[in-house]
Amino acid sequence: MLVVPLAIMGALIAQDLRGLPNDVYCQIGLVMLIGLASKNSILIVEFANQLREEGYPIVQAALEAAKQRLRPILMTAISTLSSIFPLVVATGAGSGSRQSLGTAVFGGMLTATVLSLFVVPVMYIVLKSVVHQMTGGRPSSNLPSPQWISEPHIEEPHIEEPHTKGPRTDKDAQDAQEEDMLV
Repeated sequence: MLVVPLAIMGALIAQDLRGLPNDVYCQIGLVMLIGLASKNSILIVEFANQLREEGYPIVQAALEAAKQRLRPILMTAISTLSSIFPLVVATGAGSGSRQSLGTAVFGGMLTATVLSLFVVPVMYIVLKSVVHQMTGGRPSSNLPSPQWISEPHIEEPHIEEPHTKGPRTDKDAQDAQEEDMLV
């Protein structure tokens, strides 16, 4: 999610360079851009987390994740940029809205792709190192959970079974009381 502000910055700079207003079409493009830009970060971070589970150090996991996910990120970015480019250069009736939407998405996606390849691994290393220092080197999954986060105790309703074997004895009452204590 750290790359989303970079994408929005790129979109707004592209709008400004073309002299287009920040209208409703631009804002729709910004909403589209949030999903497109965060996808790249998710690819890198998830792969880095998998490598960390395999025992890679933080820096090596981040660099390897960036290397391994470079091709898929570039492929999706190039396909998105090439498919949105006709909106950027649109002419004719309604071209203002198409240009606004296309420019926002094109500028933001270009900026997000280029910067996410550098910013996401660096921020991953910084944040994981801080967490590693704070936990004393323990994996975060082994941290004890606070009492208020643990699962609440939910009592199941006690349903009395019909008594069909004559009068109830003291032994039956004692067994029922022990059952109540277990629940």
